[in-house]
Amino acid sequence: MFSALKNHLGALGYLLFWTLAASGIYLYIRFDTSVGGAYASIGELEWWFGGVLRSMHRYAADAFVAVTVAHVVKELWHGRFRGFRAFSWISGVPLVWLLYASGIVGYWLVWDARAQFSFLATLESLQLAPLGAQVSDRLFSFFVFLHIGLPLALLAGMWIHVQRLGRPRAVVPRSLAAPVLGALLVLALAWPVASEPAEAVTGVAIDWFLLFAHPLMYATSPALLWTALAGITLFLVALPYIGARERLSPAIVAPANCNGCGRCVADCPYEAVTLKDNKALVFAERCAACGICAGACPSSTPFRSVQELVSGIDLPDFTVHDLRKRLQAALPSEEVVFTCEGTDPGRTRDRPETDPKAIGVRCLAQLPPSFIEYALRNGAKRVRAVGCEGECAYRLGMDLAKERFSRARMPRLRPSVRYSRSGHEYSFALR
Repeated sequence: MFSALKNHLGALGYLLFWTLAASGIYLYIRFDTSVGGAYASIGELEWWFGGVLRSMHRYAADAFVAVTVAHVVKELWHGRFRGFRAFSWISGVPLVWLLYASGIVGYWLVWDARAQFSFLATLESLQLAPLGAQVSDRLFSFFVFLHIGLPLALLAGMWIHVQRLGRPRAVVPRSLAAPVLGALLVLALAWPVASEPAEAVTGVAIDWFLLFAHPLMYATSPALLWTALAGITLFLVALPYIGARERLSPAIVAPANCNGCGRCVADCPYEAVTLKDNKALVFAERCAACGICAGACPSSTPFRSVQELVSGIDLPDFTVHDLRKRLQAALPSEEVVFTCEGTDPGRTRDRPETDPKAIGVRCLAQLPPSFIEYALRNGAKRVRAVGCEGECAYRLGMDLAKERFSRARMPRLRPSVRYSRSGHEYSFALR
């Protein structure tokens, strides 16, 4: 379960957003958008439905924050913010601000003691005079507008955030969605959310997921708080350009061997390939140099009777021709092993220690299925392909390899080759 959560943090964010939207629609229908009636309208929610939805709304917001922070930390830990990933990283930074702003304004709508504390603390942090009794229905309607408008801006930002990702994972598998939604429901039933008294009291309970900035401000100062938040934001935006590493050479196109089939476009994990004039075109700044496009190209077959194998699209520093030469040098053999090299920044791969002669590929999906049959028909009794254990370094590599080997995606493994899978390893033999 933990591994599934870790590998689907982005999709979980979408699930929690839509959970917030669905529960929020009902709460808005029942909500009195006036400063005098807001608190009472929330208190009038029936516990068995409206109260449960309100609690799920609150817990989903906290979970959204936790998932977002975990997603940022994970990408930071793996170094996934430079080069071709810079756009996704930088476009994700404002989303954190929008998420927190949406959550804080959401607390104001209840207008209980906690909401009043949060609102006054926000004014104080902005060095604005407290409004006190001047809070009017018009201002409260502005709160409602913000709590609708900010999530819509967040949704638009989330859409932009995934624009350079091929086949973005925005839908959580049912095997994960059901437990997450079930956990929110259990929390809502076991620990229902309640408003603080409407009047000001000595102390209020703080939601540390969303309102942590208020006690932090009182423990330091408004100027120090904003300086720290601005500094962290600028650091995250500048991070892709700090100590940038040397990039691998992007893929190149050989027009004479490109038939415009579009397989490379469909399989690219980072939207780095498009078609122009019925030929593939590579956006070098987006290219991860993973070789998945070469593995998808129909011209990347070792059975071609040419002295130099030139693919329609290929990596200049790791060509399909180079791969064929390395395979030919390893044949004949009892077993040929293809394995990920692990050149992705922040990630490492272990070659199978039992076979130091394993043929490395940058990503398992760089390996055209025809190479497996070629090895089996030219002196290899068995072939193994070892991919990433856990999450693929290039997002889609393991998924694409699985679809090709199972004959669900072009280029397909031929029926004359049988295969079996054990976790991240595949074994092949002729029928």
